Amino acid sequence: MNTTTMRLESPGLLARRTPYDWVFALLIVLGAAYAWQRYGASMDGYERGILLGAVPSAIALGWFWGPLRTLMLGVGAASLLGIGLYAQVGDGFGADLDAGQNKLLLKYFLASQSAILWMGVLFWLSTLFYWIGLLGRGRAQTAERLGSVFAWGGVAMALIGTMVRWYESHQIAPDVGHIPVSNLYEVFVLFAWLTAAFHLYFESLYLQRAREGGTVHGESSVRSLGAFVMLIVSAAVGFLLWYTVSREAQQIQPLVPALQSWWMKVHVPANFVGYGTFALSAMVAWAYLLKSASPASLRTAFVYVPIGLTLVLLGFQQLGGVSPQVETALGKSLRMVVGVGLFCGLTLALRGLIVAKLPSLELLDDVMYKAIAVGFAFFTIATVLGALWAAEAWGGYWSWDPKETWALIVWLNYAAWLHMRLMKGLRGTVAAWWALVGLVITTFAFLGVNMFLSGLHSYGEL
Repeated sequence: MNTTTMRLESPGLLARRTPYDWVFALLIVLGAAYAWQRYGASMDGYERGILLGAVPSAIALGWFWGPLRTLMLGVGAASLLGIGLYAQVGDGFGADLDAGQNKLLLKYFLASQSAILWMGVLFWLSTLFYWIGLLGRGRAQTAERLGSVFAWGGVAMALIGTMVRWYESHQIAPDVGHIPVSNLYEVFVLFAWLTAAFHLYFESLYLQRAREGGTVHGESSVRSLGAFVMLIVSAAVGFLLWYTVSREAQQIQPLVPALQSWWMKVHVPANFVGYGTFALSAMVAWAYLLKSASPASLRTAFVYVPIGLTLVLLGFQQLGGVSPQVETALGKSLRMVVGVGLFCGLTLALRGLIVAKLPSLELLDDVMYKAIAVGFAFFTIATVLGALWAAEAWGGYWSWDPKETWALIVWLNYAAWLHMRLMKGLRGTVAAWWALVGLVITTFAFLGVNMFLSGLHSYGEL
């Protein structure tokens, strides 16, 4: 049979669609039509364009990865339920948010803060069960499956909280409403669910290959990566909890003038796809090194380096003469380094149990590469969009602001990693160590700049 015949007999894209695919697409179109009819008068041209573009994008995503159909429909239904409950307690302007707390479902599940707290609980449970599956025996696969289920639940609650928070912001005052990606609290929610969602995608991809008899050896080995990736998601949740308690960061605030732009709606999410996938690649690199690197090099990197950094930070604190901002940042950095060092030491102590459950080095290397490739593409888009936004807001595409400078460093780091991978065949422990260093650079660009430096992008204080 020749190639032409095979191509003719292969079903096309539309022919492969199931009835559920078409029902999903219809519901997306109807939902967008309702949003246009209900809120179109208050949208500007850019927002209408984003809404129209979101329709084919959402349908394509749902058709590309089936579980997203159920996720999007479930999140949409729950968000509309929350909004409907708020509408029942309206005041002269809109919904009375305080009165909404008298509604049982809003108070405990669907109000934005309640949903985001549920997100945190579910992500922590996901991490716990992934680790039970990784270290346990007997019913380990059951625990790992529960880890996946809880991760899906956390993503769903994060999205519900985000959608309802968006609505809540518009009920405070006409000039307060905005998409919730404007401060550290909101972007940490974005980071948590994006990272978890990409992990779930890679997990489902390699599980499918395992079931089809590919190169992956067993369902349990594929799911074992959840123990590593969900750790960083749980760390983000821990930060959110601290930030909420210490700063009351969950309170919705008006946008500062520079953020009152439609560019924010596209620049920030694209940026955090990059941050999330870079973090995912680093956690997979950590697993790769546990399986392949020598014990001496692991002890040096995961024990001695954190101890050395701790001593350096303590020394800086004792020297004095630094600004209060830097002194506070040093204290926070010290706590982070100590926490990372303690956990790294624990994983080294359990290395034998962990390595026995990890998938092949080839799979780990492939996930690491795919995550960095996706993250680099979106981070490049975000950087270009940020330059266009800067030109509109400040009159220039680039000002060498600390955030811009470190974003360029992050971009150059991963550009070099991909260049070495594609042109020179970079593989193995060198690529894994580099991916871990990339996470350190990315973390400083994301948080360190806010802690130690100031500039045009200093919208969130730690």
